[in-house]
Amino acid sequence: MLRPIGALLGALLLLTGCSGVDPAVYRNARPTLDLFAYFDGTVDAWGTFADRSGEVVKRFKVEIRGRVENDALVLDEDFRYADGTRSRRVWTIIRTADGRYRGRAADVVGEAHGVVSGNALRWTYVLALEVDGSSWTLDVEDWMYLQDERVMLAKSVMRKFGFRVGEVILAFRRRG
Repeated sequence: MLRPIGALLGALLLLTGCSGVDPAVYRNARPTLDLFAYFDGTVDAWGTFADRSGEVVKRFKVEIRGRVENDALVLDEDFRYADGTRSRRVWTIIRTADGRYRGRAADVVGEAHGVVSGNALRWTYVLALEVDGSSWTLDVEDWMYLQDERVMLAKSVMRKFGFRVGEVILAFRRRG
């Protein structure tokens, strides 16, 4: 009797534990993303959040004011939602080695980790989020793809216990 349960749990772990695409597959994709250069200044972004069924439940605009301070990139993100609500997140990102980054924000549990390869960034972290009066922690995997010197596209997938709970789609445009 325990054997089928063990096999089922093992299969579930295999399905939910796969990390997906290796950023190295984008190593030759151009233009090459320089994260600090792209976000040093003001960047506007427009996005949607879709729930697990695919229904868009939030639309928003973000003004990102970035600056490089003492070898760190500080991103001050001002979110304005279609329903009139607002929120703010401030990231501090440090470049480590070989295209790798780590970062912190007030609503991120621990550290975020990222790697840039070619035109792509894979950024992973745990987000503490208020949902209907209770606090959730969600595993987030962001992928950003630089299209040209001003435009970047992004997709974020949020998971709880390995199951997909939502997705964010973003379009960034660097000012100037």
